[in-house]
Amino acid sequence: MKKLFEKITLPAFLEDSRLRNLGLVMTVLAAIDVVIALFIKPWLGLLLLLFLVGLVVATFFTLERITESTNKYISDLSYRIKRGEQEALIKMPVGILIFDKKMNVEWANPYLLQYFKDEDILGRPLKDIDAELADVITAHQEDTELSEVHWGGHDFQLTVQKPIGVAYLMDITHYAQIEEKAKGERLAIGQVFLDNYDEVTQTMDDQATTNLNSYVTNQMSDWANKFGMFVKRVANDRFLMIAYMRSLEAVEADKFKILDTIRTETSKQNYPLTLSVGIAYGDSDLSQLAVTSQSNLDLALGRGGDQVVVRAKNGQARFYGGKTNPMEKRTRVRARMISQALQELFKQTDKIFVVGHDRPDMDAIGASLGIRRIAQMNGKECYVVINPEHLHSDVERLMGAVGKDPDIGNAIVTPEAALTEATDKSLLILVDHSKRSITAAPALFDRLATRTVIIDHHRRGEEFPEDPMLVYIEPYASSTCELITEMFEYQPKGVATLSKLEATAMLAGITVDTHNFAMRTGTRTFDAASYLRSMGADPQMTQAFLKENVDSYIQKNHLIDTIEMIAPTMALCTGEETKAYDPVIAAQAADTCLSLNGIEASFVITRRSDSTVGISARSLGNINVQLIMEKLGGGGHLNNAATQLQGKTIVQATAMLKDAIKTEKEEN
Repeated sequence: MKKLFEKITLPAFLEDSRLRNLGLVMTVLAAIDVVIALFIKPWLGLLLLLFLVGLVVATFFTLERITESTNKYISDLSYRIKRGEQEALIKMPVGILIFDKKMNVEWANPYLLQYFKDEDILGRPLKDIDAELADVITAHQEDTELSEVHWGGHDFQLTVQKPIGVAYLMDITHYAQIEEKAKGERLAIGQVFLDNYDEVTQTMDDQATTNLNSYVTNQMSDWANKFGMFVKRVANDRFLMIAYMRSLEAVEADKFKILDTIRTETSKQNYPLTLSVGIAYGDSDLSQLAVTSQSNLDLALGRGGDQVVVRAKNGQARFYGGKTNPMEKRTRVRARMISQALQELFKQTDKIFVVGHDRPDMDAIGASLGIRRIAQMNGKECYVVINPEHLHSDVERLMGAVGKDPDIGNAIVTPEAALTEATDKSLLILVDHSKRSITAAPALFDRLATRTVIIDHHRRGEEFPEDPMLVYIEPYASSTCELITEMFEYQPKGVATLSKLEATAMLAGITVDTHNFAMRTGTRTFDAASYLRSMGADPQMTQAFLKENVDSYIQKNHLIDTIEMIAPTMALCTGEETKAYDPVIAAQAADTCLSLNGIEASFVITRRSDSTVGISARSLGNINVQLIMEKLGGGGHLNNAATQLQGKTIVQATAMLKDAIKTEKEEN
């Protein structure tokens, strides 16, 4: 009997206990109704019994049919789902690659196979099949998000599931092309300025001026048409440029040869004309682009002109050109305007602090003393801020003479004392530098960052105060002392002017920066020196200040003794790794190397401190050492530049310098 019951199988729908219990309850209730009906009327009970049996049988077969239909539907749906999964895995537009721990290919869907030239890839190492794809997957197998990669001339979104050895590649080349096209059609705005147009045309007759204007306009129009840009002359010395980004990229690849073309051709006519260009991009706001392009043009002009600055808002600037020395401006209009603007600022100031760069040279000290005298001539209290540490011997001799003059000596303060004296109405004047990183009083600079004036003759770099009140940067000038000397002509008359010591200090500043008037001198340099001489500047006292002491002379000769030629016309001297050298000695050694036959540029690498290595670079003018130093984070002039490297050894600095020289040669 037990075996008989085991062979009996219930219908599928009765395997559900809820249906089974419900059916049992309904059957019991129906049986009770039949029994009651038999007692009342036997024929009625019999009729109900027959109806109940028929209903049970019909319900049984109906539920059996529904169960079979449902099972068939579920089975068919399951089959379709599995087949859909297989079809999707095989035909969906996403490449799937399965590989083992040794990067051997185990399976790839047909969509991915079309990207392989060799379709027989199963069981083979992926590196042998396609080394580029193997490197891409290896490089991104730890990524937790989608990665955009380039492989085989296509762009993909890549996801790698390293634990199970699966890589998914979605081809987004079409969308990447659309994005690239959109980027290429973004607008860039540029402003082109003819640096020395006024100086060149003031001695030309009308016909020559017209011919020059026609030549420049034609050259600019041809250049614009060549690269698909719009250039419009908006003033005698200014053009407006509008271009797509793809055109700008093409012009950058061409290295803005228009600068060389115009400079070379106008020089042949004895009217050398140079261009400065500021270009901005990367902003949908055209007014903001215009502001940024003007800022970039100001940066190009501040670096001496004859160059291009390309930069997005808050981005890294790219420089082109800047291969020539800035031309001297024969007019002193700007000097007069700056003098008047400075006098207006003095009226809004209670105290003035003038500070040079750290480890000051004669130009920084002389310029500081000159500004102090100008402030006094305008009835203002002025202090010269000097850090007494690490002064070179020539500056120490000058400060010794200053200490004997009560009028000047009482105006010399330390950075700490100046910070204590400074108020919200004080004015800070930076001379001979424009970078916070090299100022002698960084805390004072931070205190008066919004009340800053800059007077400098070095080319402006990217590190620059955000919003100075007045900027006077003229890279054509021999020294900062020259710029400040010219201001004395426009000061109030009838007041005490330069003393003999101040005039001598300023003359010493010009002498040092021009190497005894041998380099970077113009007519205005000699005019400034003549004025200082008339104010009592003593050349003999200047030479006494500039004398070298024996130790410095020995150190300089020791550096020169290490000279080696790192290029046909480039010399390199290196100091000892464990010995710190004064920056002035390194600069003097670089200058001395230039006096040797066959040397056009010299570099001296010395240790400045435990963590800093400095490079002093000098050139006779044919090699632009400023561009080389800028590649190492420094700057300066075309023929006088320097940089400092943190955390590097002499050997490492030498290798970095050689790489920078090589890169500069390749770019130009």
